[in-house]
Amino acid sequence: MSNRNNEALNRDASKVLATSPADPAVAHNHFLSRLSFETDPSDVHHDIAGKISGIVVIDARTPEPYARGHVPGAINMPHRTIDSTTTASLPRDRVLVTYCDGIFCNASTKAAAKLTGLGFKVKEMLDGMEGWRKEGYPVEETVMQMTALPSQ
Repeated sequence: MSNRNNEALNRDASKVLATSPADPAVAHNHFLSRLSFETDPSDVHHDIAGKISGIVVIDARTPEPYARGHVPGAINMPHRTIDSTTTASLPRDRVLVTYCDGIFCNASTKAAAKLTGLGFKVKEMLDGMEGWRKEGYPVEETVMQMTALPSQ
Protein backbone atom coordinates (compact mmCIF):
# COMPACT_ATOMS: atom_id res chain seq x y z
CA MET A 1 0.00 0.00 0.00
CA SER A 2 1.32 3.45 -0.84
CA ASN A 3 2.09 6.08 1.74
CA ARG A 4 -0.81 8.16 0.41
CA ASN A 5 -3.27 5.29 1.03
CA ASN A 6 -1.93 4.80 4.57
CA GLU A 7 -2.45 8.51 5.28
CA ALA A 8 -6.03 8.31 4.00
CA LEU A 9 -6.74 5.23 6.17
CA ASN A 10 -5.25 6.91 9.24
CA ARG A 11 -7.32 10.04 8.63
CA ASP A 12 -10.50 7.96 8.25
CA ALA A 13 -9.81 5.96 11.44
CA SER A 14 -8.49 8.85 13.55
CA LYS A 15 -10.68 11.28 15.43
CA VAL A 16 -7.71 13.68 15.72
CA LEU A 17 -6.73 13.56 12.05
CA ALA A 18 -10.30 13.57 10.67
CA THR A 19 -10.06 17.37 10.50
CA SER A 20 -6.77 18.68 9.20
CA PRO A 21 -4.84 20.98 11.51
CA ALA A 22 -4.77 24.67 10.68
CA ASP A 23 -1.93 26.21 8.74
CA PRO A 24 0.85 26.98 11.26
CA ALA A 25 0.59 30.76 10.73
CA VAL A 26 -3.19 30.69 11.30
CA ALA A 27 -2.75 28.41 14.34
CA HIS A 28 -0.07 30.74 15.75
CA ASN A 29 -2.48 33.70 15.62
CA HIS A 30 -5.24 31.60 17.19
CA PHE A 31 -3.12 30.49 20.15
CA LEU A 32 -1.75 34.01 20.72
CA SER A 33 -5.33 35.24 20.72
CA ARG A 34 -6.31 32.68 23.37
CA LEU A 35 -3.43 33.83 25.57
CA SER A 36 -4.78 37.40 25.43
CA PHE A 37 -8.02 36.15 27.05
CA GLU A 38 -6.74 33.45 29.45
CA THR A 39 -4.08 32.84 32.04
CA ASP A 40 -3.46 29.94 34.42
CA PRO A 41 -2.89 29.45 38.15
CA SER A 42 0.86 29.10 37.66
CA ASP A 43 1.20 32.48 35.98
CA VAL A 44 -1.11 34.18 38.51
CA HIS A 45 0.86 32.65 41.40
CA HIS A 46 4.12 33.80 39.80
CA ASP A 47 2.88 37.38 39.59
CA ILE A 48 1.46 37.38 43.14
CA ALA A 49 4.67 35.89 44.58
CA GLY A 50 6.73 38.36 42.56
CA LYS A 51 4.57 41.25 43.78
CA ILE A 52 3.80 42.25 40.19
CA SER A 53 1.54 45.29 40.46
CA GLY A 54 -0.02 45.03 36.99
CA ILE A 55 -2.84 42.66 37.98
CA VAL A 56 -5.81 42.63 40.34
CA VAL A 57 -7.33 39.23 41.10
CA ILE A 58 -11.14 39.08 41.27
CA ASP A 59 -12.97 36.15 42.87
CA ALA A 60 -16.34 36.06 41.08
CA ARG A 61 -17.97 33.62 43.53
CA THR A 62 -20.40 34.41 46.31
CA PRO A 63 -19.03 35.37 49.76
CA GLU A 64 -19.44 31.89 51.30
CA PRO A 65 -17.05 29.97 49.01
CA TYR A 66 -14.72 32.98 49.00
CA ALA A 67 -14.57 32.82 52.82
CA ARG A 68 -13.78 29.08 52.71
CA GLY A 69 -10.72 29.72 50.56
CA HIS A 70 -9.53 32.13 47.90
CA VAL A 71 -6.42 33.21 46.03
CA PRO A 72 -4.37 35.34 48.45
CA GLY A 73 -5.18 39.01 48.01
CA ALA A 74 -8.17 38.38 45.73
CA ILE A 75 -11.10 40.78 45.91
CA ASN A 76 -14.48 39.14 46.31
CA MET A 77 -16.79 40.55 43.67
CA PRO A 78 -19.63 38.13 42.89
CA HIS A 79 -20.43 38.34 39.18
CA ARG A 80 -24.10 39.19 39.88
CA THR A 81 -23.04 42.35 41.74
CA ILE A 82 -20.74 43.77 39.06
CA ASP A 83 -21.85 47.12 37.70
CA SER A 84 -20.43 50.63 37.32
CA THR A 85 -21.01 51.37 41.01
CA THR A 86 -19.36 48.25 42.47
CA THR A 87 -16.36 48.59 40.16
CA ALA A 88 -15.81 52.33 40.68
CA SER A 89 -12.75 51.78 42.90
CA LEU A 90 -11.06 49.23 40.60
CA PRO A 91 -7.95 50.50 38.82
CA ARG A 92 -8.32 50.95 35.07
CA ASP A 93 -4.58 50.76 34.44
CA ARG A 94 -4.27 47.12 35.54
CA VAL A 95 -5.41 43.79 34.14
CA LEU A 96 -8.21 42.21 36.15
CA VAL A 97 -7.91 38.43 36.49
CA THR A 98 -11.23 36.71 37.17
CA TYR A 99 -11.73 33.23 38.57
CA CYS A 100 -14.40 31.04 40.15
CA ASP A 101 -14.55 27.41 41.33
CA GLY A 102 -13.24 26.02 38.05
CA ILE A 103 -14.75 23.19 36.12
CA PHE A 104 -18.57 23.34 35.88
CA CYS A 105 -18.52 27.01 36.95
CA ASN A 106 -18.76 30.01 34.64
CA ALA A 107 -18.94 32.84 37.17
CA SER A 108 -15.49 34.02 36.09
CA THR A 109 -16.61 34.17 32.45
CA LYS A 110 -19.74 36.12 33.43
CA ALA A 111 -17.60 38.49 35.52
CA ALA A 112 -15.12 38.93 32.66
CA ALA A 113 -17.97 39.74 30.25
CA LYS A 114 -19.40 42.37 32.61
CA LEU A 115 -16.00 43.89 33.39
CA THR A 116 -14.94 44.14 29.75
CA GLY A 117 -18.35 45.64 29.01
CA LEU A 118 -17.46 48.34 31.54
CA GLY A 119 -14.14 48.99 29.77
CA PHE A 120 -11.71 46.99 31.94
CA LYS A 121 -8.88 44.86 30.58
CA VAL A 122 -9.51 41.28 31.75
CA LYS A 123 -8.07 37.79 31.63
CA GLU A 124 -9.78 34.70 32.97
CA MET A 125 -7.80 32.25 35.12
CA LEU A 126 -8.31 28.75 33.73
CA ASP A 127 -9.42 26.03 36.15
CA GLY A 128 -10.24 28.53 38.93
CA MET A 129 -9.83 27.52 42.58
CA GLU A 130 -9.82 23.85 41.61
CA GLY A 131 -6.70 24.40 39.50
CA TRP A 132 -5.16 26.69 42.11
CA ARG A 133 -5.56 24.04 44.83
CA LYS A 134 -4.35 21.20 42.57
CA GLU A 135 -1.16 23.16 41.96
CA GLY A 136 -0.68 23.37 45.74
CA TYR A 137 -0.67 27.16 45.95
CA PRO A 138 -1.53 28.88 49.24
CA VAL A 139 -5.16 29.64 50.00
CA GLU A 140 -6.47 32.43 52.22
CA GLU A 141 -9.56 31.97 54.32
CA THR A 142 -11.80 34.70 55.67
CA VAL A 143 -13.44 34.42 59.05
CA MET A 144 -17.07 35.27 58.61
CA GLN A 145 -18.55 37.10 61.57
CA MET A 146 -21.89 36.00 62.84
CA THR A 147 -24.23 38.71 63.96
CA ALA A 148 -25.82 38.21 67.34
CA LEU A 149 -29.48 37.39 67.37
CA PRO A 150 -31.60 39.97 69.15
CA SER A 151 -32.54 39.12 72.74
CA GLN A 152 -36.09 37.96 73.31
